[in-house]
Amino acid sequence: MEDTRHLAVFTTLLVERSPQALPMGAACVASAVKSSPLTKNLVRTELLTLSMEDGILCALSDDKKAEMLAERILSEFPEVGCVCMSVYVWSKTILEKAALLLKEKKGGIVIVAGGPEITANPLGMKGVDFSVAGEGEVAVPELLHSIFSSSSSGLNESSFGILGVYSLRGSGGFVKGTSVGAKAIPAPLDELSSPWLDGTIRAGDYGGALWELARGCPFKCSYCYESKGYAKIRRFPQERLDAELELFAKEKIPQVFVLDPTYNADKKRALDMLRKIRRTCPETFFYFEARAEFIDAEIARAFASINCSVQFGLQSSDPAVLKNVNRSFNKNQFKKNVSLLNEQGVVFGFDLIYGLPGDSLSGFKDSIDFALGLYPNNLELFCLSVLPGTKLFEDAKSFGLEWQDFPPYHVLNSPSFPSGDLNKAERLSHAVNLFYTEGRAVPWFNAVVGLVREKPSVFFEGFAGFLENKQELRGLSDGLSLLQIEALQKEYVFLRLKSKGLQKYTALVGDIISLNGALSRCQGEGEECTLELSWHPDDLMSQYAADIPFFFANCGREKNRTHVFNGPNGPDWAVL
Repeated sequence: MEDTRHLAVFTTLLVERSPQALPMGAACVASAVKSSPLTKNLVRTELLTLSMEDGILCALSDDKKAEMLAERILSEFPEVGCVCMSVYVWSKTILEKAALLLKEKKGGIVIVAGGPEITANPLGMKGVDFSVAGEGEVAVPELLHSIFSSSSSGLNESSFGILGVYSLRGSGGFVKGTSVGAKAIPAPLDELSSPWLDGTIRAGDYGGALWELARGCPFKCSYCYESKGYAKIRRFPQERLDAELELFAKEKIPQVFVLDPTYNADKKRALDMLRKIRRTCPETFFYFEARAEFIDAEIARAFASINCSVQFGLQSSDPAVLKNVNRSFNKNQFKKNVSLLNEQGVVFGFDLIYGLPGDSLSGFKDSIDFALGLYPNNLELFCLSVLPGTKLFEDAKSFGLEWQDFPPYHVLNSPSFPSGDLNKAERLSHAVNLFYTEGRAVPWFNAVVGLVREKPSVFFEGFAGFLENKQELRGLSDGLSLLQIEALQKEYVFLRLKSKGLQKYTALVGDIISLNGALSRCQGEGEECTLELSWHPDDLMSQYAADIPFFFANCGREKNRTHVFNGPNGPDWAVL
């Protein structure tokens, strides 16, 4: 039987096709439309996304990306009556161009935009008929019901009166009952349908899942959208979360990224969920965001009991800088709590931001040194974005910040962090990411910088210069294989050893890097290999190798061929 319902296509443009970047916002609103009494018999939904990394799309201009998206929508869904766009900082320009093309190519099509960029500026996107500020699960079904229930003579916009909905169809930006700055009414979370459980989105299409446990944040970091959001944490009902967890287990989802910026703020709930994960999804790897001030020994042990990684938004190690963005920081308490994770063998990482008001290049370097001294598994470094709709956006001029007036709104200059230093910070960040995070250097990095007696930031400044002098890497360093990165690591480290008169350690350091790299590739990519080593692998992987001069003086050489393979308990090795 033919489906006579009106078609609404929900679309967005992803940074990449991965569990972290899947279209969760669009899927949640599409799921609400499917289940709402207002629209379930009136509107059918389709979810369509493109990724910046899809095929030739990554090499196309913004105009061509927009054209491809518009053509894809119209070719796959020629009967489409409404396109709902989920708009983010990286996609606004392209989606705006796509909206204009859709209006040009298909008369009568209605374009609705929502998402963080629209919430910040509901009237700031061309080609759009309606915009929705705030959460869309209530407002969008009401809007679509009004659109598709209107008479053939046209939309009776003045009768909509939906809070948080703005019209860009010549009515001055407001529909009846909407005031400037108004946001849509958020739905009670226990009334929302799950896009996972109703099949709106499938984790298998993205290699994993985003799992929304809660909305809202009790903290008010001024650079974050939550700085002007709901202070109260709203949690999804446990019954729904249990059902989603069972689904992930049934479908053998390899990895799940947990959407809850303060996962461990409620200790009891956090511990209960970790126990359920351990029972239900023991093979799945989970990624959490957490607050270091809430880490204790019990939470650390619970994290250690499952396959997981925990990310902390450190942002800066300077309390004065963090105070400028409404964050507090106790350095000693942070170090103490993170040490609990190290004691339990929990994988964790940190985020840092350069360009924060009051920060400087030297302060950013100090933050890198502090962070890497705590042995994180990864260190993610970002340029500050002065996002419209945040408290920082309102305060930025008082701090003397200058920033881009278009996405991604990066800071360009400040009294303490001038443009030249921001460029240096960008190069330094790239060097840290390539060598440490992408290069998986955590097992041996601090031993090497200790040997050459350099601060990590100084070591990485040298690596940044080393990269710039390698002509063959120009424009290619973002796509290097693990073996290519390892070759760069060795070449640079060997140069540093030579410059310090420490050449005698070259072979030993090379063995340490080679064996750790082989074990990492075996664990992460399932890659087996055979190495030519000068020391026995059992010795190289002992705690004594952390002190390279002591190891060199006390552990005899033993040339061997070592095979690295996946054993019953994970990566293993055997001397041939």
